[in-house]
Amino acid sequence: MSMRNIVAIDLGASSGRVMLAQWSSAKQHISLREVRRFTNQRVRRAGYDCWDLDRLEQEIRLGLAQLDDEGIVPDSIGIDTWGVDLVLLDANGERVGEAVSYRDKRTEGQMAQAINDLGKEAIYQRTGIQFLPINTLYQLRALHQQQPDWQARVRHALMIPDYLHYRLTGQMNWEYTNATTTQLLNIQSGEWDHDLLAWAGVPAEWFGKPTAPGNTVGYWTSASGNHIPVIAVATHDTASAVLATPLMQDDAAYLSSGTWSLIGIESLQPCVSSAALNANVTNEGGAEGYRVLKNIMGLWLLQRVCTELHITDLCSLIDDAAQEPLCHALINPNHSRFINPISMVQEIQNACAEQNMPVPQTPAALARTIFDSLALLYRQSIGELDQLRATPLRQLHVVGGGSQNPLLNQLCADACQLPVLAGPIEASTLGNVGCQLIALGELRDVNDLRRCISQNFPLKTFEPLKNSAFAAHQARFAALSQPAKELAYD
Repeated sequence: MSMRNIVAIDLGASSGRVMLAQWSSAKQHISLREVRRFTNQRVRRAGYDCWDLDRLEQEIRLGLAQLDDEGIVPDSIGIDTWGVDLVLLDANGERVGEAVSYRDKRTEGQMAQAINDLGKEAIYQRTGIQFLPINTLYQLRALHQQQPDWQARVRHALMIPDYLHYRLTGQMNWEYTNATTTQLLNIQSGEWDHDLLAWAGVPAEWFGKPTAPGNTVGYWTSASGNHIPVIAVATHDTASAVLATPLMQDDAAYLSSGTWSLIGIESLQPCVSSAALNANVTNEGGAEGYRVLKNIMGLWLLQRVCTELHITDLCSLIDDAAQEPLCHALINPNHSRFINPISMVQEIQNACAEQNMPVPQTPAALARTIFDSLALLYRQSIGELDQLRATPLRQLHVVGGGSQNPLLNQLCADACQLPVLAGPIEASTLGNVGCQLIALGELRDVNDLRRCISQNFPLKTFEPLKNSAFAAHQARFAALSQPAKELAYD
């Protein structure tokens, strides 16, 4: 019986894990074990909001060392992380400056300048990527203008997972799914767009040729002397999560629910119509084709509220929120004011007060405001996707950590008037593992992976309430989410 030990390193914007998957080819069975979990907290350095890459690398190496101490020899290692952020290296491969986070304010005004200089439609036709002030395109322009001393020393720019590949193997790689999040990849050629890089003020030579998921970047050598292949999976965590979403019908959408909410459909062709541009739909690369989706500021709002109010019992908070009235207060979760406010509690309360909404005072009321607002934004996004498809969606798969929230799942079903299938929770990890298994020849393709996941990880279904009151609140919410107020257009 063939057994495989697969290591998936899954880094989110708030936490990271080193996971061990054990695969039985005879039983077509996947089991997961958490080897090491750690927080991912931004740090303030050189006047910027940054990622602590040295600590993240240390945590990864500690997890790998633990497996080595246990006598486990992995068949391969894969890494997935969030998108848009990059690491700068000099000619010797040493890091230049800091890994500045997308939540830093340095990109303020850059997106508006790009639209003014280059034209919104022209940028969209080149890249197919949504307009978000956090995109790498605007980060590089900010680097050029604000950090010329850093730029002068740079010879290579790597996305976060590719940097971690480099640290483990000594080899550089530019994986495609994460590269597409930058708004720098030309959607027609699949290569870096030299005109956009020129506008950003950085040389194209910093970037190598993008590679499809599944290639072996190099080898990590364990303390016991084993040389383990490091495979570039679908390194954008959402790409991995969608890969593991058991979408078995053409009229199904996915919602990757975590710090961010990514709601969309799969397509073999990009969608770059004027309607897609107006809806600010993005076309990010997937393991196969495109992820046509909307990017929503998801449970980040709740995470910040819980941190500020020192709430650790999330289940009790959700139970209490379920007792609050439906849509008593609403916000636009995608407003730029919620990217990284000094106080999320105060920002939510201020937003409600400014719109003459009841101001949520208790933790339960704050949580319910977030949940109801997200559900209505999901409803709005499903409507936009329906219009782009010209046929209605019939099912929504919710994966990731947010799929454990029964209240939000039910509110989502009620608001969208679609059955919600919740799970798997560890979608990004499973997509990471699945991409490695495909690369190793253990699985044929994505459909084969999804069949295995549906057999190994049962889903929970939430049926929509037929007489849901959400429709009555859609107009109130729509008034909050006009384009002028959206994160995407700020």
